[in-house]
Amino acid sequence: MATPNDFDATFLALKKILKPYERRLVVQDDSENSYCLVTKHLMKSKQPLWFAGVRRGKAYVSYHFVPIYVCPELAKGMSPELKKRMQGKGCFNFKSVDAKLFKELAQLTKSGLQKFNDPEVLRKITGR
Repeated sequence: MATPNDFDATFLALKKILKPYERRLVVQDDSENSYCLVTKHLMKSKQPLWFAGVRRGKAYVSYHFVPIYVCPELAKGMSPELKKRMQGKGCFNFKSVDAKLFKELAQLTKSGLQKFNDPEVLRKITGR
């Protein structure tokens, strides 16, 4: 069974994947149990386009990743091990640090930001 220390380390390791993007995105939440980045692009609702976040829950630490939801082709090269961690279309759940999968998730995150910087993709997502 995962201990609170496992969740602490897992949360910090997943947050570390997103930290390099703080300068290009906007930190919407940075608390003990949640960390979230949004883009500078606005949706039709005038709300920022959500990019990714980490949330510590009771059973898992979740990595929410919107680009894979809107650009499902990002999942094509994903390893079966990482796919097993998916809950729904854009959420990955972990109970402890997995360096190999976190490295793959970091690469996926980088690819996702490239997709979100594509004007055609942005137009499709934001309607603008």
